[in-house]
Amino acid sequence: MDVSKMTVSINKAINTQEVAVKEKHARTCILGTHHEKGAQTFWSVVHRLPLSSNAMLCWKFCYVFHKLLRDGHPNVLKDSLRYKNELSDMSRMWGHLSEGYGQLCSTYLKLLRTKMEYHAKNPRFPGNLQMSDRQLDEAGESDVNNFFQLTVEMFDYLECELDLFQTVFSSLDMSRSVSVTTAGQCRLAPLIQVILDCSHLYDYTVKLLFKLHACLPADTLQGHRDRFMEQFTKLRDLFHRSSNLQYFKRLIQIPQLPENPPNFLRASALSEHISPVVVIPAEASSPDSEAVSEKDDLMDMDASQQSLFDNKFDDIFGSSISSDPFNFNNQNGVNKDEKDHLIQRLYREISGLTEQLENVKAESQRATLQLKGQVSELEAELAEQQHLGRQATDDCEFLRTELDELKKQREDTEKAQRSLTEIERKAQANEQRYSKLKEKYTELVQSHADLLRKNAEVTKQVSVARQAQVDLEREKEELESSFKRVSDQAQRKTQEQQEVVESLKQELATSRQELHVLHGSLETSAQSEAKQATQIAELEEERGSLVSTVAHREEELSALREQLESTQVKLAGAQESVCQLAKDQRRALLLGSRKAAERVIQEALSWLEEPTLVSCAGSADHLLSKVKSVSSCLEQLEKNHSQYLACPEDIGGLLHSVTLLAHLTSDTIAHGSATSLRAPPEPADSLTEACKQCGRETLAFLSSLEEEGAVEKADSTALRTCLHKIKAIGEELLPRGLDIKQEELGDLVDKEMAATSAAIETATARIEEMLSKSRAGDTGVKLEVNERILGSCTSLMQAIQVLIVASKDLQREIVESGRGTASPKEFYAKNSRWTEGLISASKAVGWGATVMVDAADLVVQGKGKFEELMVCSHEIAASTAQLVAASKVKADKDSPNLAQLQQASRGVNQATAGVVASTISGKSQIEETDNMDFSSMTLTQIKRQEMDSQVRVLELESQLQKERQKLGELRKKHYELAGVAEGWEEGTESTSPSLQEAEPEKE
Repeated sequence: MDVSKMTVSINKAINTQEVAVKEKHARTCILGTHHEKGAQTFWSVVHRLPLSSNAMLCWKFCYVFHKLLRDGHPNVLKDSLRYKNELSDMSRMWGHLSEGYGQLCSTYLKLLRTKMEYHAKNPRFPGNLQMSDRQLDEAGESDVNNFFQLTVEMFDYLECELDLFQTVFSSLDMSRSVSVTTAGQCRLAPLIQVILDCSHLYDYTVKLLFKLHACLPADTLQGHRDRFMEQFTKLRDLFHRSSNLQYFKRLIQIPQLPENPPNFLRASALSEHISPVVVIPAEASSPDSEAVSEKDDLMDMDASQQSLFDNKFDDIFGSSISSDPFNFNNQNGVNKDEKDHLIQRLYREISGLTEQLENVKAESQRATLQLKGQVSELEAELAEQQHLGRQATDDCEFLRTELDELKKQREDTEKAQRSLTEIERKAQANEQRYSKLKEKYTELVQSHADLLRKNAEVTKQVSVARQAQVDLEREKEELESSFKRVSDQAQRKTQEQQEVVESLKQELATSRQELHVLHGSLETSAQSEAKQATQIAELEEERGSLVSTVAHREEELSALREQLESTQVKLAGAQESVCQLAKDQRRALLLGSRKAAERVIQEALSWLEEPTLVSCAGSADHLLSKVKSVSSCLEQLEKNHSQYLACPEDIGGLLHSVTLLAHLTSDTIAHGSATSLRAPPEPADSLTEACKQCGRETLAFLSSLEEEGAVEKADSTALRTCLHKIKAIGEELLPRGLDIKQEELGDLVDKEMAATSAAIETATARIEEMLSKSRAGDTGVKLEVNERILGSCTSLMQAIQVLIVASKDLQREIVESGRGTASPKEFYAKNSRWTEGLISASKAVGWGATVMVDAADLVVQGKGKFEELMVCSHEIAASTAQLVAASKVKADKDSPNLAQLQQASRGVNQATAGVVASTISGKSQIEETDNMDFSSMTLTQIKRQEMDSQVRVLELESQLQKERQKLGELRKKHYELAGVAEGWEEGTESTSPSLQEAEPEKE
């Protein structure tokens, strides 16, 4: 094949259009590798393509390369191993792109690398993974260790295939018909190769696991079984989803895995395993011809079955019409004895036929299983032959291409007048070769036709077997219905036997009448005297047999009545024992629940004796909520108790209420102990004693539920009294911040925000006033420093004003989006924790602005310290960060107002940095003007000053360390006091995020 033609085909197959690769281009690439016995041309063309920058090119490259590894020349793998690291780098690069074909290319490249490594490590496996059982055994070299390692590698191989499967499906919108669009087909096309690989890997994995279970203990292979179960579930689901797509229905026949996985612990289950066969149809067959053929087959089968049935009937009952025992027209009279014998004979024959039918059913089932196995083998053989036929077709096409090229060369040589005789000889040889290949192709076509005819015969046999199976199932259903009818008749046996007795009596009366008739006919017909005498004797015998039958039926009826009475007695005793057992079980359940509840409460009471076991710091409002829950549970318990007294069978609600009361009471005692740790001594002692009394009263109340007589007298008055006492103490311990009515929180938020804005405006006006005074009274360096510091402070106040406006807009948006039909005040009252956080943050911003202006005033006057101004700026930044955090707790992350607030927060941070920078710069500038003059000092004076400076440095360092520790303790105490004042709780989402974000800003 011409290299240029292969290059053109590669470029046409790997392009930027989002359509599936045409098979003719991919087939040309495959034939090219066989022509040059390698993949040098393929890789030389691919290296010129921008695979790292275009995802579509990379996706189609992966598809073409996958087909070359499967169906190309074996040297394709050897020529491609050198590029394995490049594929890994490209996979990692595309893995960073989460949209489009990025993840698809990354997963596909990872699969190709795994496929190359597997086949390089196991060269016995061809690229298309088609192997016989003997070749599979040879691959493991009959060594259990090799089989174990080979199974692990197959699991990894199949895992990569399933990852690509799932990635492609997850990238498609399955709510639409994606398989009929070009974009969907472009993504689904590589899955055909994946399905072919997965079917072989699944089959080999099952066979290897059976081999391993035959040699190793089951516990050793538990990991293998778990991993197989996971992959089996995924593969079955993916095969099912793929078979429903229209795109695959015309290109490939996807096998369906069994509903249950193979049982590897049972060695005989290997014979039940059917290898999945993927069929790629060469061309669609005519549905009309198939329908006609199937109809003819069914007609032939019905005719043969009817003939067989007629012969069977003739063998049993005879074929002569004149000898038909049921034809009574030719008889001169009614012969009862012959009729009875005939009926008995027919009953015996029916029993024999029933046994024969069961044998036929068993044989049919065995034949069905054998036929299914043969069908599976023939389907696998047919798929293999079809694949060989397609390979032969590809070879023929390749040879035709070579023949065309040779013909062109012959024409060129004729024109050039070179070696005419040699060229003619080559042409004749090529013609002979073509004739041989044509003959071979004809043989393959004939073999293919034979296989198709064989497949049609097998299909006919399968249809016959299926019809037989349907008939057997129908007969089975009829037998089941007959058995059900017999069961129903057994229940009415007593009545039926009474009816039989009545019918026998009627028959006896009829026989007597017939006897009188015979006596009359004896008198009137002397010629038939002997015959009638015989009939009379027979009728007498029949009457005697009927009388004995009646007596026998009556005995059976009496026996059945006795059996029914004994059964009723046993049933009454069983019902009584069941009722007693159910009562005892209910009592045991109630006793067990009560003991478990007592253990929970006693454990909670032990916590009161060991306060160190309580690791949380409780709050009064949380304790009140727990008391409220206990009261509600107690009411529900009393209601369930009343229901239990009315209906002892309804014990489920009472057991649930007892358990819930124990756990809620335990939580109340624990939170009461935790709350007492932070309360003053006197209320803490009262609260602890009330919790102990509550636990004791709960135990007493639960104890009253033990005895049956005490259950009706259970009283919870004392327990309610203890709960009221705990509630009263908790209300006294509520923090001052909770004294504000929730209806006033909304007004308080607006007031605090307005007060903060007013404080900022006042601070701005004071800074302008200080700047004017400094310009009037200061000159030189001092005026420059003051202008720089006051200007940065003004910028900070302006940035804070912008942040407050943004915070108001965001709060308004939060209230409008979250309140629904409620008013803003109701929304603030409902979210009181969040509202209190906003109030606290607003207060902190206003206070910080006032303190910073005071510090700036002292610095300008020369009475203050630059460090105080820097600390104040840091405090303002921390307070604004707290306001931002409190504002965005309930905000939508995509809100434009939130983005504006964050931008304003960054402006505040920049302005704060400007204040700090201008302060540091001014401090250094002023210190440079105060240069020290040591020219007039003596050596002794300088030494003295040096020692004093060292002493001062040590004192300042020690003082700095102490101040830092003091600052940490002050901050800790500040957070605790602020939490108590504002009603915060540890771990709540309303204020903790703001504190956590404000802490780094303060640092």
